[in-house]
Amino acid sequence: MNVPKEVEGRLRRVSSRQNALVKDLRKALSQGEPTAEGHLAVEGLRMIEEAIRSGLRFQAVFFSDAGSAHATRLLPQIGSQVELLLLPDEVFLSAVSTESPQGVAALVKLRPHKFEDLLDSGPGPLLVGVAGLQDPGNLGTIIRSAEAFGARAVLLGEKTVSHFNPKTVRGSAGSLFRQPLIRVKLGESIALLKQQGVRVLATSSHKGKPLHEANFTGAAMIVVGNEGAGVPADILSLADELVTIPHSPRVESLNAGIAASILLYEAARQRKALTAD
Repeated sequence: MNVPKEVEGRLRRVSSRQNALVKDLRKALSQGEPTAEGHLAVEGLRMIEEAIRSGLRFQAVFFSDAGSAHATRLLPQIGSQVELLLLPDEVFLSAVSTESPQGVAALVKLRPHKFEDLLDSGPGPLLVGVAGLQDPGNLGTIIRSAEAFGARAVLLGEKTVSHFNPKTVRGSAGSLFRQPLIRVKLGESIALLKQQGVRVLATSSHKGKPLHEANFTGAAMIVVGNEGAGVPADILSLADELVTIPHSPRVESLNAGIAASILLYEAARQRKALTAD
């Protein structure tokens, strides 16, 4: 192991695939769900450093023998109460999901957020609602764009893929660690938000107001639907406006993650222009 002695002394050697923490890591990554204690599994040096930078609490960090050199870089940034495990390469590989792992993974705790907090979070929020999205990469893109363009929270409706999915975590590029994400019954939540003056703008592939004519200022919520079926009819019925992104007729529709990102950019542009006036 190519690490200093003082670093090596902090690592606990675990050789069994049946170790409880190793099993938690394997299950969380393979099923894309939180552990029984609610921890998120992350892989790779960059993602773990993003989690550290975001101030998340770690339960455990796992190093393979081949990736043990990362311990020298990470340990000074990790609290002393964190479990630090050193695994044989084959045990580490049995637990992780990437094809070319970097030899480091972790279990971390996301910050909890409540829907009720949105109702008391001040005027004019920009929100995102996700209705039945199934592709984890698309969800990761939406979460990343939500943070980039100033959305206050992302509401995850029924039948939406888990934000604990490893592809969602990677696709968010660390934004998932910071952006408020709240699982909700979307229809009920939209009804409550509308009572608070939030306008609901739902995406549509072929009908609705062209993007440049839509008004995203003030309290607003952008709703994105399933990749194939779009926004469910019961949610569409609650929308104040349908918005479409003009594009070449040779393209049937845009990727859900890209469409949401374009709308979020336009919303941020309008809101910035309004405050600059």
